[in-house]
Amino acid sequence: MNKIDKIIFATSNEGKMDEIRMIMKDCKIPVVSLKEAGINADIVEDGETFEENAVIKAKAIMEMTGCLTLADDSGLEVDYINKEPGVYSARYLGEETPYSVKNQSIIDRLCDAKGSERSARFVCAIAACFPDGRTFTTYGTIEGEIGYEEKGEHGFGYDPILYVPEYGKTTGEMLPEFKNDISHRGKALRLMWEKLKEEI
Repeated sequence: MNKIDKIIFATSNEGKMDEIRMIMKDCKIPVVSLKEAGINADIVEDGETFEENAVIKAKAIMEMTGCLTLADDSGLEVDYINKEPGVYSARYLGEETPYSVKNQSIIDRLCDAKGSERSARFVCAIAACFPDGRTFTTYGTIEGEIGYEEKGEHGFGYDPILYVPEYGKTTGEMLPEFKNDISHRGKALRLMWEKLKEEI
């Protein structure tokens, strides 16, 4: 019998939770968001890497609840602008700024960039913190380039501007089921799920 009766995923982003539940659909244990767990926490993410921030979030919520907690830190790295916005992706131009504005800002900053100069990627690090103190991390990326305009109604955030040449479309144009198979979060979460299956 499992001692773990639920897994908290340290996010209140419903778009992200939809992706997570789709990827972890075989999990027999409920996976709940911070909102669903009744947690309102303001965690300072002051790590210098995606992995550090994921661990900070997962550890903080695990210590508050005593539950197995997963957290991710993910973002967009654009090579032409020194891998910005990187770990500051959610806070780029302000957390309340619409992504349509953030996306256009990045497109504008790359106005002189051509071809491979527009290389970029989504990065995701996932951390799992167990009540016994153990911590696991996994990592995934999806490579592409910054498009010249927003395209696609699927996904969220920067999805409409990361064009993936291999598939001829942005991640915002990809159907969720397909995107989850190839996405940064999908890769990192499937690696984490393989680790967790051995533990729970």
